[in-house]
Amino acid sequence: MRKFLLLGVIALSLVLAACGSGEEESSAEGSIPDEVTIGYFPNINHVAGMVAEEKDLYSETFPDGTTVNYQYFPDGSSFMTALAAGEIEGGLVGPGPAMNHFTSGSKINVIAGGSTGGTVIMARNDAEIETPEDLVGKTFISPRVGCTHDVQFETLMSEVYDMTSDRTGGEMKHVTGEPATYHSMFVSGKIDAATVPEPWASVIEEEGSGKVLIDTPDVAYGETLPAAVFVTSQDLAENNPELVQSIVDGHKKATDFINENPEEAKSIAGAKIEEITGQGLSASVIDNAWNRINFTYEVDGDVLQEFATSSYELEFLNDEPNLEGLVNTSFLESKVASK
Repeated sequence: MRKFLLLGVIALSLVLAACGSGEEESSAEGSIPDEVTIGYFPNINHVAGMVAEEKDLYSETFPDGTTVNYQYFPDGSSFMTALAAGEIEGGLVGPGPAMNHFTSGSKINVIAGGSTGGTVIMARNDAEIETPEDLVGKTFISPRVGCTHDVQFETLMSEVYDMTSDRTGGEMKHVTGEPATYHSMFVSGKIDAATVPEPWASVIEEEGSGKVLIDTPDVAYGETLPAAVFVTSQDLAENNPELVQSIVDGHKKATDFINENPEEAKSIAGAKIEEITGQGLSASVIDNAWNRINFTYEVDGDVLQEFATSSYELEFLNDEPNLEGLVNTSFLESKVASK
């Protein structure tokens, strides 16, 4: 059932991508196009995208008549592919995919933060895992190889417990899968542990299939690394700053709304995640997940560089990364004129 739902998300993404095509030429010419497409994931740390959509906040920062579409993504790879193809003008993605694609030659800019925190290491209840040392010979899951949550977990295990995954000849078996399925995989016994983005860690807790092994503050970069960053192409940032400024201003409005109206933001997040994934979340799950996340549009390039270096040391990257030019905070420091 969950596999079917994920396919539905991907199919919806493709439909929305078609709606957003044909806009790249007008965007690059320096004028705001009639249609703009913003992307995000159905995760709690992407709530700014959900709030912006549901409260129509970009209507306050774009010229009258501009239509803003939204495209939903199951993972960072598909998001970055859509950005490179010009199917979206920008949106929220994990820092791992953004940095990996930048170091591989993609011309992108991180123009704002989205949130920090929200990564939790969970252990299956009957997997005989009481401490991180018990992960020897166990199978853990992450959304993708080298994704943000994978790097956070493997950095911690390598630096603190001298353990690595089988990808580099280590003691832990690594598999990948969609976070919304982790609870069912715990129930079936297919995996022993998971590095999980919220709200799916709180789902596992509430359903009783697993327990917290390492909470957010103790995961590598747990409270300082952006859980989501807002990215766009360098082409748009350089050639159409008015468009990018309007996008950033809308994102800032969404972030401010979350922090000023947390209960309404929670309701929006719960409804939107259910709409996109078909999986409803209880109020207690959302509350628990919320407590592990800080919503902010600020972004620290130094933390991203440290994280990228960890990715290289774990052999997710072939070359030692230099993120100079990735982060562009100039749009956070400016503001378009009010309509």
